[in-house]
Formats: sequence, structure tokens, C-alpha cells
Amino acid sequence: MPELRKDPITGRWVVVSIERQKRPNDFTLHHADVIHRDHCPFCPGHEGMTPPEVLAYRHNGSAPNAPGWDLRVVPNRFPALRVEGTLDRHGEGMFDRMSGIGAHEVVIETTDHDKTFATMSEAEIARVLWAFRDRVHDLKNDIRFRYILLFKNHGEAAGASLEHSHSQLIALPILPIYVVEEIQGAKQYYIYKERCVFCDIIRQEIDSGIRIVAENEDFLTLAPYAPRFPFETWILPKRHESAFENSSSHMFENLAKALKLLLMKADRVLDNPPYNLVIHSSPVQDPNNEHYHWHIEFMPKLTKTAGFEWGTGFYINPTPPEEAAKFLREASVEEPVPAIAR
Repeated sequence: MPELRKDPITGRWVVVSIERQKRPNDFTLHHADVIHRDHCPFCPGHEGMTPPEVLAYRHNGSAPNAPGWDLRVVPNRFPALRVEGTLDRHGEGMFDRMSGIGAHEVVIETTDHDKTFATMSEAEIARVLWAFRDRVHDLKNDIRFRYILLFKNHGEAAGASLEHSHSQLIALPILPIYVVEEIQGAKQYYIYKERCVFCDIIRQEIDSGIRIVAENEDFLTLAPYAPRFPFETWILPKRHESAFENSSSHMFENLAKALKLLLMKADRVLDNPPYNLVIHSSPVQDPNNEHYHWHIEFMPKLTKTAGFEWGTGFYINPTPPEEAAKFLREASVEEPVPAIAR
């Protein structure tokens, strides 16, 4: 059983995962082997290589855990946290810890081994967003969970261990410190101004236009004013909404358009970069509020985090967001064809 341990100085929780234990020589950098589709556990026909699915969208009424699916969600074979058990909160002298209870799932986004988010159709991306929504609604029924993180690692440098396109979901029994800091900052802004800080950002960025990458009916894609990483980009719903899972089907349609366009532009400008994509949403117990605004953060892996960043919490970004937004905004890509599928 993994453990959650709390740093008594910063309040930061870490996962100590015995199942992923490594010795010093295990950390030597090496390139992961490319797994051919004949041996890929995420390709159709290899369903027995994954744990039993917890969700699948199928087009022909095929049996569970068998070919005939368009998208599958399965538990991670090497989970950071486990669903089974009790939290068992207790102290160890001045230190706090609890059992590593949670959920860790993999969303296998497509049957095509070679597709990426940028080359999927809008309908396929929308289907992934629906899977996120369905799993979040299901996991919210577990009263032990306080936060559900949805994220995607693309490319080895960004942490992807398999090249077959997939995303991940981790449900946690605590609020991560970064989430707490962001929510507290938004709440303080709301207390002072009685407005959502994200809504104000959207209004100001639309007025200035210099950091906007793209825009559609429901979403604004922009380079944030103070990005940590070069070409960091956010996608925000124009209308206030606290929780990702409460968005409408029409919004998922337009979010798929925004995501595809951004990733096509990033591929064009940055030559198919590795990246992390994270959905920031309200905690499970507070899905509707006036101060927090869900959004997606796209972070290409173009630089390395080093001693200065770890020592100070500051980030050195060599690319001004205005320049990054201009490069992405002006990147010529084939416009996606409108489509939607459930």
C-alpha cells in the first residue's frame, strides 16, 4: 500500500509509492523502448494486457474487455494510489501520514496506435472529454476523494511511458498544495473585488489582444501574462464555470475545437513538442462557486527545471508570452472540420 506523507513545514503532501521503488542506479537516464503496435497494451486485441475496463464507448455492442471499442478507461497497472482500503490517518511523532487511498486510471483515447491529440478529429477529442466527465461524476460518489486531477503527458520528455495516445486521472483524498494556492489566490481576489480573477483576465486579454492565440464561441486560448514555461498556453471558458464536469455538450464540442487548433499550431511552430496538459477544476466538495474558474493549462517541455527554480519557486522563461502568442496565433494550419460524437 502506498502512503501519503505531509511535509510539516510547507504542508505539501507527497506520495511514497513502494510499488514504484527504485534504487540509485535505476535513475540513470535512458530512452524508453518504442513499443510496436503488435505488443502495445493499448491497441485493440490486447485488452487482456490491461486491467478490466471501468468505462468503454463501443460502436457495435461488443462485449466488455474485447475489441470493438472506440475509447477505454482502465485502472493504471502501476497506480500511484489504490482504491481499496481506508485512509487510516495517523501521526508519527510530529509527522502526519495516511494510507495511499485514491484512484489512478488511464484513458485510452483511440484505437489508432499512431494518432495524437493533434491528429485526432474533433469528434474523437470530444469523446475523450466526455470520458473525463463521466469518470469524474462516478468518482465523486466516493466520499473519500477531495480532488480529481485530469492530465495528459505527451512524449517521453513529458513523462509518457507509452506512445499510444492516452490521458490519466488521479483522484486524491487531499487537496494538492498547488490547487490550494490557486484557489486561495482566486478567493482573495473575489473577496477584495467581488469578481472572478479569471473572468477579469479574459476581459482584459480580449481588450488587448496581444496574448490571444485563438478564440471561438465558448473558449479563449491565450498565453498567460506571467508564464512559467516558454509557450505555456491556457484555454479558458468565456462564461464563468467552476467545475469542468459541469460543462454542457455544446461547450465540449467547442473545447475539442480549441484543443485541436492549439495542438496543431504547437506542432507547426514547435515541431511536435512533448507537453503536459492539465485540467484545473474546483474541488469535489465545492463544484459551484463564484471565485474559481476551471481551465486547461498546456505546457510544452522545452526547458529544464533546475536549481534556481527548485530553490526559489521562481521560473526563468526565455520567451515573452506576447511573442509566444504571436507565433502560435500566426501559425498557418488546416482548419478542423466541425464534427461531434458521443
